Amino acid sequence: MNGTMTKNIKHHLTNDLLMGYSAGTLPEAFNVVVASHISMCDTCRAALAEYDAVGGEVMMKTDAVEMAENSLAATMALISDAPAEEPLNSLAVKSGVFPSPLRDYVSGDIDAVKWRKVGGGVSQMILKTSDRATVRLLKIPAGAAMPDHGHNGTELTLVLQGAFADDDDYFAAGDIEVANEDLVHTPVAAEGVDCICLAATDAPLQFNSLLPRIAQKFMRI
Repeated sequence: MNGTMTKNIKHHLTNDLLMGYSAGTLPEAFNVVVASHISMCDTCRAALAEYDAVGGEVMMKTDAVEMAENSLAATMALISDAPAEEPLNSLAVKSGVFPSPLRDYVSGDIDAVKWRKVGGGVSQMILKTSDRATVRLLKIPAGAAMPDHGHNGTELTLVLQGAFADDDDYFAAGDIEVANEDLVHTPVAAEGVDCICLAATDAPLQFNSLLPRIAQKFMRI
């Protein structure tokens, strides 16, 4: 991305994901992917601002509840101890491959990733998040295909480098694919450079071939 936002994003977040992110109801693993995409995408960042504004209006109209006497002091202490957050419109200005939300989990850019081979030339690194869902970095060799698979839940795949083809669709840097139980697919990395993706799942995938099913428990996917 060379320190700039991707301008030609064609595949965006769904309204449900944007609303869930705004409301704070998504699993941490999904939040990493959503925040990374938003930092790259003007369209989804603008949509998120609208959901945040609606949420603020709802809070203003909600009846007040009685609070403990030390609530204000405790809240101010938490705020003063918390690290400063970067605004969303500045998250993608750093040079490198990874947007800032992802760098916080990797402790750096792509050169800080500790890749682990999982077969077929594919490598991964699982990021540490809460156990409601799993998120990993995937490096797929240019021209290689992922095993044919379906889904028991939702899978979010954000392209960070390179691209992949999926049936009639093409996903380039910044694009996000949202897959669910209705989709069975075989993503194929485009020729040129290795495809690097950030993928989150909230349920195990359904592999159709024997070898991926055997390796599934070791890959934790």
